[in-house]
Amino acid sequence: MSIPKTLEIPAGVEAVAIHADGTDFAAHVARIENPRAHVLLVPGWTGSKEDFTQVLPLLAGAGFDVTTYDQRGQYETAARPDDDFSLAGFARDAIAVAKASSPAPTHLLGHSFGGLVAQQAAVDSPTTWRSLSLLGTGPGALGESPHRPLRMMVQALGKVPLLQIHELREQGVRRPAQITRFLAKRFTSNSVPSLKAITQLLLDAPDIIDRVEALGLPIWVGRGQDDDAWPHDVQASMAERLGTTVHVIGDSVHSPGVENPQGLVDAWLPFLNKHS
Repeated sequence: MSIPKTLEIPAGVEAVAIHADGTDFAAHVARIENPRAHVLLVPGWTGSKEDFTQVLPLLAGAGFDVTTYDQRGQYETAARPDDDFSLAGFARDAIAVAKASSPAPTHLLGHSFGGLVAQQAAVDSPTTWRSLSLLGTGPGALGESPHRPLRMMVQALGKVPLLQIHELREQGVRRPAQITRFLAKRFTSNSVPSLKAITQLLLDAPDIIDRVEALGLPIWVGRGQDDDAWPHDVQASMAERLGTTVHVIGDSVHSPGVENPQGLVDAWLPFLNKHS
């Protein structure tokens, strides 16, 4: 779970709704005159656009238009129970948001589950993208682990109220009151079918790295120094298969966008500059 340090929206960043593929996606955007390129940032499991809000002005200052959004059913983006919550469906949303935000190809970054979405979006529509960046993610499913009981979550969703699940996850944790309220509101605002599908995909999403590599897109891979999701050796192997190496962002765990936004941009910007 990503935990913002602040909920303040920086100067130059706007909260908007982006209408794409029949849905209004809640988004944070930074728009500048004569941008070098457009960047789209896709959040992960139980995350939201707030995972990247502090990154937006840093990228805008470097000459980029930037968009991040709540995926279908996440936080402030509504969903219907019969929506397509497959990986291909989430990828179609990313493609639609990119096209609604920029007429030219976009730099795409996916974080955690958003990285699986980004991989699928690259395979499904390679001409939509200038490059693909994968942050704190892996080659397919994360799988079950003792400290991340995803199967239990899948079984509970739809049977146990979201607030009760959230309170169990946060039991004994002390945070600033504003952040505590935000985390509870964000989690309980999730669409249950969307969250259940995303959690299941973390258990069984396929490895499509060979298909991604075959696209020939410029690719960047990064993770937090102490990332606790996909094992570090798994991420390193994925990067090798993609013809690159892992860029490690210091002073961060699984969510550098909130834990060390400047460090993330410092590590990523040379790649963006090279391919813009």
